[in-house]
Amino acid sequence: MRLKGLFRPHYMTWSEQQLIEAKAPVYLRNVIRIITETGLRVYKELACIKKSQVDLNNRVVWIPDSKTPNGVAEVPLTDLATEAFRHQIEVAGPGDWLFPSEKRDGHQGSFKAVWRRTLRSAGVPYFRIYDLRSTFATRLSAGGVADEWVTQLLRQGDAKVFKKYSQMKLQMKREALDSLNRSANEKKS
Repeated sequence: MRLKGLFRPHYMTWSEQQLIEAKAPVYLRNVIRIITETGLRVYKELACIKKSQVDLNNRVVWIPDSKTPNGVAEVPLTDLATEAFRHQIEVAGPGDWLFPSEKRDGHQGSFKAVWRRTLRSAGVPYFRIYDLRSTFATRLSAGGVADEWVTQLLRQGDAKVFKKYSQMKLQMKREALDSLNRSANEKKS
């Protein structure tokens, strides 16, 4: 049963991520890794990034413009995100943009078509690329990170928005309940 009006983003499991990455072009593989490791917004923050905003030595990326005032920040990078940024800088070629457009002067405008093709090729049902940001939030929560910190790492101004990203915890709770041991602590005869 689906509740009307309740938005449920798709949570991408690690095994699902590996299937998708195996079929993805190199730059999309980097996009996937960066978003699931940093929570960057797909178009407002990642697609328009310049190489000069990435500091691999200090493992941060500078986001000078975002959807919210809290989005303007230095974003710390995990080892996987640092490696994805390093690899993308190598494959981007000359120029300022981390994700240059092949069709026009400037940065990549959309990943939607390649995302759809890659999911189809990987045999994964369609879900929005933006759900990778939700996957980031859910993985943090599942790792025991306090909701307040997850909200800060998402660079949200309002903790209520976090609820949208944490809806996937319901599925994780169901999976945990599947391992319920109803005979725990009973003496064996």
